[in-house]
Amino acid sequence: MMMEMRSLEAALLVLVLGHLVSALEVPLDLAQPPTITHQSPKDYIVDPRENIIIHCEAKGKPHPSFSWTRNGTHFDVEQDESVTMRPHSGTLVVDISRARPEHYDGVFQCTARNKHGSAVSNNIVVRQSKSPLWSKEKNKPIVVQEGVSLVLPCRPPAGLPPPIIFWMDNNFQKLPQSKRVSQSLNGDLYFSNIRREDSRNDYICYARFTHTQTIQQKQPITVKVLNLDAINETMADYYNDTELLNEAPVDDRKPTFLIPSGHSSYKMVLRGHVLEMECIAEGLPTPEVSWTKVSGDLPSRRTSFLHFNKTLQIVNVSESDEGDYSCTAKNQLGSAHHIINVEVKAAPYWISGPPKNLVLAPGENGALTCRASGTPKPSIIWSMNGDRIENLPADISRKVEDDTIIFTDVQVGSSAVYQCNISNPYGYLLSNAFVNVLHESPRVLTPANKIYQVIENRPALMDCSSFGSPIPKIEWFKDSRASTLNGDPYILHDNGTLEIQVAQSQHKGKYTCIARNSLGASENHVYLHIKEPTRILKQPVDTVVQRGRSVTFECTIKHDKDLLPTLIWLKDDEELPDDERFIVESNSLSTSDASEREWLRDHGELPNDDRFIVEFNSLYITDVSERDAGLYTCYVNTTLDQDSVTAELTVVETTPAPAVIHGRPDPPTDLELTDQKKRSIQLTWIPGEEHYSPIQEFVIQYEDSLHHQGHWHDIARVPGTKTTAHLKLSPYVHYTFRVLARNAVGLSEPSSPSRMYKTEPAAPDQNPKNVRGSGNKHNNLVITWEPLSGLQSNGPGLYYKVSWRQKRPGSDWITATTNNSMYTVSEIPTFSPFEIKVQAVNNHGDGPEPAVAIGYSGEDLPAAPPANVQATVLNSTLARIRWDPVPPHLIRGQIQGYKVHYSRAHSLHKHNPHHTEKRVLTFSGNHSQGLLPGLHPFSHYSFYVSVFNKKGEGPKSEKQEFRTPEGEPGPPASLSVTDPSLDSLTLEWSPPHEHNGHITGYNLRYQPVNNSNELGPEEELALAANETSVTLQNLKYSPRYKFYLNARTSVGAGPAISQEAVVKQDEAVTSRQVDIATQGWFIGLMCAIALLILILLIICFIQRNKGGKYPVKEKEDAHTDPEFQPMKDDDCTFVEYSDNEDHKLVKESRTPSNGTVKRDDSDDSLVDYGEGGDGQFNEDGSFIGQYSGKSSSRDNAEGPESSGAPSPINAMNSLNSFV
Repeated sequence: MMMEMRSLEAALLVLVLGHLVSALEVPLDLAQPPTITHQSPKDYIVDPRENIIIHCEAKGKPHPSFSWTRNGTHFDVEQDESVTMRPHSGTLVVDISRARPEHYDGVFQCTARNKHGSAVSNNIVVRQSKSPLWSKEKNKPIVVQEGVSLVLPCRPPAGLPPPIIFWMDNNFQKLPQSKRVSQSLNGDLYFSNIRREDSRNDYICYARFTHTQTIQQKQPITVKVLNLDAINETMADYYNDTELLNEAPVDDRKPTFLIPSGHSSYKMVLRGHVLEMECIAEGLPTPEVSWTKVSGDLPSRRTSFLHFNKTLQIVNVSESDEGDYSCTAKNQLGSAHHIINVEVKAAPYWISGPPKNLVLAPGENGALTCRASGTPKPSIIWSMNGDRIENLPADISRKVEDDTIIFTDVQVGSSAVYQCNISNPYGYLLSNAFVNVLHESPRVLTPANKIYQVIENRPALMDCSSFGSPIPKIEWFKDSRASTLNGDPYILHDNGTLEIQVAQSQHKGKYTCIARNSLGASENHVYLHIKEPTRILKQPVDTVVQRGRSVTFECTIKHDKDLLPTLIWLKDDEELPDDERFIVESNSLSTSDASEREWLRDHGELPNDDRFIVEFNSLYITDVSERDAGLYTCYVNTTLDQDSVTAELTVVETTPAPAVIHGRPDPPTDLELTDQKKRSIQLTWIPGEEHYSPIQEFVIQYEDSLHHQGHWHDIARVPGTKTTAHLKLSPYVHYTFRVLARNAVGLSEPSSPSRMYKTEPAAPDQNPKNVRGSGNKHNNLVITWEPLSGLQSNGPGLYYKVSWRQKRPGSDWITATTNNSMYTVSEIPTFSPFEIKVQAVNNHGDGPEPAVAIGYSGEDLPAAPPANVQATVLNSTLARIRWDPVPPHLIRGQIQGYKVHYSRAHSLHKHNPHHTEKRVLTFSGNHSQGLLPGLHPFSHYSFYVSVFNKKGEGPKSEKQEFRTPEGEPGPPASLSVTDPSLDSLTLEWSPPHEHNGHITGYNLRYQPVNNSNELGPEEELALAANETSVTLQNLKYSPRYKFYLNARTSVGAGPAISQEAVVKQDEAVTSRQVDIATQGWFIGLMCAIALLILILLIICFIQRNKGGKYPVKEKEDAHTDPEFQPMKDDDCTFVEYSDNEDHKLVKESRTPSNGTVKRDDSDDSLVDYGEGGDGQFNEDGSFIGQYSGKSSSRDNAEGPESSGAPSPINAMNSLNSFV
């Protein structure tokens, strides 16, 4: 229902906009030629069971008369008693009870005429609908082999219009179709490969004739599918006449097309019609069919794939659909392709619509245009009052130029109806358009004092429909008629309608429209009322409720007091169920309910305006059940607008409780701008769904499309309980607002933007900030500031008024203007203070009085050096420098500090006197002294001091000098060991690079180091200053020594240089210190011993296994075990044993019943020590084959009393006894 309401609104808007461009209508009380208003379609198929009605209606002044032709000749209605013509109409009625319907098949054309002209209808082809019966036929059973393809023909009788085909069974159930089984466009049923389950006796094709609403049935078809492998001889004899058994079994095969045939085909389709192409393939497995356009892409929005991709359908065909189309059938064994060449033809169609009626005043000019196209190109025939123009007398006021007739200087009496007939082989277009020559003063056709009611901020359209000849011009005035309404915000359309795109409260009032032409004027008054929009303030929310409980949906609305709203509740877009459990309650908030109205205002739900009425409405549902779940909509509408909100009801079982999913809120909706003022506006909105997390705040943002389009800025934030905000605005801004909602989960998406609100320009409210003044030359002042943004400018024509004066008594302000954010003042004193100020100005006035800032002109290099420069040496590496500061007026700028330039001229030592090192030490600020650290002892220094500002350094002071005293020397330059012997070595060194004074001697310290890197006792020697080597004798018995050497001056000893050395020692002593485990001879000796031990172990092992070379006879004598029996020499068998039964039982118990011997884990296996695993040893007689457990030559004829083969375990035990 909601969708229908919105569609109705959209349709009304389209209707209004269409009215703006409609043709000029002549009032019916004025003379005019006929106009056909209604006629039957060109192809008119009638039901032969009903009377035939052929329509022809027309209007004109005077009212036209009617006549008909049939098949090109006059049809005399009065002579046919079965035909009557309706009064005041040209519509024919044929009474079929008096005549046969087919007698009236033919081409009919109606003519409507009066004294001003004649209009003709289309050629109406009347045909009787036909639904013939199927011809009687007996369908023989179809017997096919499983896996082959099959086509069941339908061949329905030709009907008018053609029937709709479908296949069903005896139970009137549609036969299932798939990519394997499908119906073609001509109605035949195709099997890509047939299966056993396709066997049935009720394949029935039906034809439904839509015009007569009848269904015809074909005789059933029986299909039997056989599997040859399962057919026995009896079945083979039964089906012998089919010759089916002679065929080989059906194998898998690649696809081939059943339709269309060949590699390519051709299809023609008319523009605007539906193009249907089909490709049906057979194969096993079932092929898949796909489509492509060879010369381009398929039009996705107009393309459909039907019948399991076997049919390609393109609706509303255009010339762009012409080309080659490829269908491909594919399975695992291969593919097949077919090309369909499609050619698009076109019956004639209008390019800019049919020609429109033409109303001209005497002496005016005009034209009728009949512009159409088609493929092939259509021909055009012009007629006047039904007669071809070329057969009529020439008229100098009329000229035919192809698709246009041009009229010049028409006169009264030239009125006529012109017919334009455009045709090609595929159809025709016939249109009537009259030329009416009138001389009429204006008249306004819109009813007088009509009231237009419009919702605020929506478009307003006020009609001023008029007629006159010549065509009148329309003017609109409001209230006092001070000036015509044409220009923003008013739009005047060609038909006289006045449009206000965004109607607001200031637009309400009385409007006057005046229609003028050369014969006079006519006026009319209408009234525009602006109404407040209807809005839902408190919306129903999504609710989850347990079955059996109650639920309430609330819906609070506000509406204009002059509009009567209708509020209904819908469930799933339908009316509420007729159930007493659904209770709807409503009441309104009147002006007497001051406390409730005040509460709504405080919470931003209601503006401070008595034009509103607030109504509360609630939907209660008791004893909720599962069928109550769904979407519930609160829908409110008035005669001008509507609003709706939908909430979802979810019904759950009592347990478990549903999980609540929190989410970000939905964006607010329905933004409205009210209470509009120059510097403020009120914005209202409707909150979106909270998603189980209350809205904490709303963020209001704006976009300035005039200065910064596409960028959104925050302008306000309000609590989540409010739905309105009073916004402060700036002048000369094109505002668009949007609102975002924030809850504990996060920020919603932005709402849709509001309409644009433009504020009027004004003088600037503020001046530039951060005004500064400084010079980039010694005689100028550069004044800079932060320019105002477009939002801050408040209006067009923004520029800046810059003022300055020197900061001293009696100075006058000097002013200049600029559009930039910088101004330079030249030819002024160096580094002088100035008072400066910058004021913003636009076309609407000056900004406020600006604040005064202080700036300085440019600096120059200092003019004087520091005076009275002197140095005080504090120690050998530190000196203090003092000077008198330079007077401020000689610095000529902002002092930055002093710089001390100093250099080490040379060392006072004779060996390295020249050390030119130039350095600079900076002292920031206004100082008069500083320390020079890091000096070299025993050196000569020179220095000078200069002052500097931002421009640079000033002149140098007089150069001064000082000397540093002696200090500790540096380490000796080198230390090396030479000539080591058994108990002595020589040390050589070089003097220090940095003497730092006079060298008075050297100190040498040394101590032994053992193999554990432990240091021994230290010894020290004092050496003369002129020595550079020393030999140490009688060194103790130690492999290494560590030496330390440093130099001395009168101040003290400097840092030492160290060296480590190894003393040369006796070889015998050295050999004792070598690790014996690393010597080669020792490793070889150990390997020989290991090899000898291994050989001995192997010999012992072999002796143990052999047990000595004992003959078997001696072995048997030594072990007189009763189980060992003598053997016969000839057959190697045991002699008969005649022991008693008890002993036999003991003997038998030693061998398992299955004849196998189980070996305990601790026993040694004889096989483990043999080479072949056959239980025999070599010829030395240590062991023979009898003990191997094998008896290949043994006679197995003994009875049950005879003993078995000797036990290998016994043999092994006897062998072990020898070892």
